[in-house]
Amino acid sequence: MTYETILFEVSDNIGTITLNRPDKLNSFNSQMHAEMADVLQRAIAEDGIRCLVLTGAGRGFCAGQDLSDRRMDPNNPNAEPPDLGETLEHLYNPLIRAISGMDIPVVCAVNGVAAGAGANVALACDIVVAAKSASFIQAFCKLGLVPDAGGTWSLTHRVGVARAKGLALLGEKLPAETAADWGLIWKCVEDDALLSTARDIALGLAKGPTFGYGLTKRAILAAAHNSLETQLDMERDSQRKAGRSHDYREGVMAFLEKRPPVFTGK
Repeated sequence: MTYETILFEVSDNIGTITLNRPDKLNSFNSQMHAEMADVLQRAIAEDGIRCLVLTGAGRGFCAGQDLSDRRMDPNNPNAEPPDLGETLEHLYNPLIRAISGMDIPVVCAVNGVAAGAGANVALACDIVVAAKSASFIQAFCKLGLVPDAGGTWSLTHRVGVARAKGLALLGEKLPAETAADWGLIWKCVEDDALLSTARDIALGLAKGPTFGYGLTKRAILAAAHNSLETQLDMERDSQRKAGRSHDYREGVMAFLEKRPPVFTGK
């Protein structure tokens, strides 16, 4: 597939996806969804990609849904409204599942505004780094809508019910520094250090034990609904798999030989 709304490059075992509709603040339309679905499948299929970085072109990360792509006819009050549930079922929900379900780590570098579904796409990533000028806005209430793209789940689990309701019902801009203080994201950095910071994190992850990362991600995701007993069983089963991996063997040998490990991700 030829990409027109995103950019994709691979170097040093890192795949970098850049949302590339800067004139629309990188808002999602049907074409961008199709291209994101394709590039994520490509990242899964290519053994050489061991970490992903997601960012946005221009002055913002992503303004969410391009409303012109799902608009109603203002001149026809009897016109059938768009089925937004279908949009979620076929576009946003698969996107969030694909990002959160990746076995490789996904780093998000948030530049500028991340609004609506754009904020929640960022929060679906494993490690979110934001520029100081960035902000997160649950803008759905301004349109009479419900936070989607996993927003109600991410907000509640990361910052608690009180803050989740405040962000969702008031739609106020949350500065990146506050988002970091609340634990919504990993860290906030100076604007000119954003991409280099995200890249450094990705470089470290791309050289790490990829197989173990995937097991860890699944265990943490499952912990949101598992009981302690169930989680202990999952940790046991995951550790059994990790202990049989090439990376575990390499990690132990490197420790005994007092050298840095050379993980292959297997």
